Amino acid sequence: MTIAFDDVRAAADRIAGRTRPVVLTPMDPGALGEAEGWLALEFMQHTGSFKARGAINFLSSYIDAGLMPDAGVVIASGGNAGLACAWAAAQHSVTATVFVPVTAPAVKVAKLEQLGASVRKIGAEYADALAASQKFTAETGALQSHAYDHPLIAAGAGTVMEEIVQARPDLDTVVLAVGGGGLFTGVAVSALEHGVGVVAVEPQGCCALRSALDAGEVVDVAVESVAADSLGARRTSEMALEWARKDGVRSVVVAEEAITSARQALWDHRRIAVEHGAATALAALTSGVYRPEPGERVAVILCGANTDPCDLTASTHAC
Repeated sequence: MTIAFDDVRAAADRIAGRTRPVVLTPMDPGALGEAEGWLALEFMQHTGSFKARGAINFLSSYIDAGLMPDAGVVIASGGNAGLACAWAAAQHSVTATVFVPVTAPAVKVAKLEQLGASVRKIGAEYADALAASQKFTAETGALQSHAYDHPLIAAGAGTVMEEIVQARPDLDTVVLAVGGGGLFTGVAVSALEHGVGVVAVEPQGCCALRSALDAGEVVDVAVESVAADSLGARRTSEMALEWARKDGVRSVVVAEEAITSARQALWDHRRIAVEHGAATALAALTSGVYRPEPGERVAVILCGANTDPCDLTASTHAC
């Protein structure tokens, strides 16, 4: 499977009016030294994450082509991709079955059920849920979607970068968190087309893309991170590895403590409650793992907010 810029442009046309345009807000003066930055508030997207973009692009493509089976769509997901798939399916009155690990946050499982999806819990990791969903497809004929490893999913995710560039055509760099690589792939395709550099950020406890780059091929990795519920893919996609090797892309890894600190800072200073996965992108800047050059213009994508805010220490006694 591969993806090109034309796929992102087609996705943007297909989902126009169905998703919420991303909002950019300036970062605090001095937060980036002599650089300038914006937070891209993609966690305000339908279902609370960027995943809605890829899901609606994926389902709409199959429905438009008359290829949606009576058994509906099935997906394996730690939560966000399942939420997006269930939401997109509901828009088209399509049955959605979502397999999640037993470790999936209760807040995400509850939302899946509210969206009308049939939720099935199995295994401790995403890989276990994926295997079960593939067996379900073989038995029922349901359309197999994927949390990240499909060109239509990645292209849909990349539409957020098109909107960021439209808002800030002078942008130099985009910083984003990486799990399996769907968002990264789509964003990289769009960003590099527009001459924007990409910083791909992963937690130390689950860095499938960095490990693939080091090994020269996709490899399995351990998943032991505070951000595992959204970034905990055991392996990255071949598409992500292909685009991570392009000029203009930089891969960095941040410590677990930096992620929790960045998430807490967003709450303390802006009252923004995001997932650890979303805070991972910001952690690259707050920890100094990525230091922009003077005058560099940087956008940080905050990609999801399906989280329990009770572990945020400021003003959470009511939880």
